[in-house]
Amino acid sequence: MLSVTFEDDNSQVIDFRPVLRGELYGPLRDNSFFDQVRVDPEVHTLVWPNGADFDPAMLYHWSELGSQLEALAESWPTTVEQATNTL
Repeated sequence: MLSVTFEDDNSQVIDFRPVLRGELYGPLRDNSFFDQVRVDPEVHTLVWPNGADFDPAMLYHWSELGSQLEALAESWPTTVEQATNTL
């Protein structure tokens, strides 16, 4: 979970665990890797060393949209092999 405060003082406490699947977001399940999060100064969103990021609007509206992203994440391949088989 991560607490995010936006420029307008809106805050979200985001539980990313349900969407940490697939080749890009799966590595974030490792706490030491997840803790490497930073705010990108150009696009003003959370980013991780492997290129994983989330749209700032998604983060801002997480309480309304997070469940939709969770449903989508269920269809993401969990391994490189599964991703290759779907192409």
